[in-house]
Amino acid sequence: MGDYALTTSKLCRYYGQNQILENVTMSVPSKSIYGLVGENGAGKTTLFRILAGLSQPSSGTFSIMQSVSLQELSEARRRIGFMIEMPALYPDMTVLQNIFVQQIQYNGHKDASKAISVLQIVGLDTQQNKKARHLSLGMKQRLALAIALLNDPEILILDEPINGLDPMGIVEIRELLLSLNQTNGITIVISSHILSELEHIATHYGFLHNGKLLREVSSSSIPQSSDGLEGFYKDMLEGGK
Repeated sequence: MGDYALTTSKLCRYYGQNQILENVTMSVPSKSIYGLVGENGAGKTTLFRILAGLSQPSSGTFSIMQSVSLQELSEARRRIGFMIEMPALYPDMTVLQNIFVQQIQYNGHKDASKAISVLQIVGLDTQQNKKARHLSLGMKQRLALAIALLNDPEILILDEPINGLDPMGIVEIRELLLSLNQTNGITIVISSHILSELEHIATHYGFLHNGKLLREVSSSSIPQSSDGLEGFYKDMLEGGK
């Protein structure tokens, strides 16, 4: 068995009579950047919510850093940073105060040194006294990442972290994620509908379609052509690969 940060086995999820995930078996190598590719409604967010403990699977199993029991999973999740939905920011509080609120909520106390540290990592330390209402969307995304980094995670799970950003904001998030992976050794699982951007950072891919994981490949399997990942994905859906 390989060294995997996350695995799922025959994971299913129903909402009423609707099956959202169908027998999803996925393996995310440790210290990889795993791009989860899929159209809106494919089941990406549902899968992430299960891994985050925000939803339960209808059937199937999953492991986080080889932890499988409920108690082990609860402990393992403390080593994961999630950005599945934009955290509720207090618009009239400063960037630093918003970090303190998150620390108190999850750890029972604030830690100014740690707060400044994560803001430095995401490049917001010079904006720590700015009120959240005055942040650009890109800055809000970076603040959300800072919150996800508060517990020194070994894994980051990010649902559409570049959605709505301008080109400069996208580049800033890309460089930040590459640094977190290459310098800090953090495993990153990221979904995005901007496939050309995933090509810049992902080392592995999983292709989710109508709740089914069609295939997993390494980035070296993607043809180095003008169509690249988008063409590979399109051919797969059409049965060409």
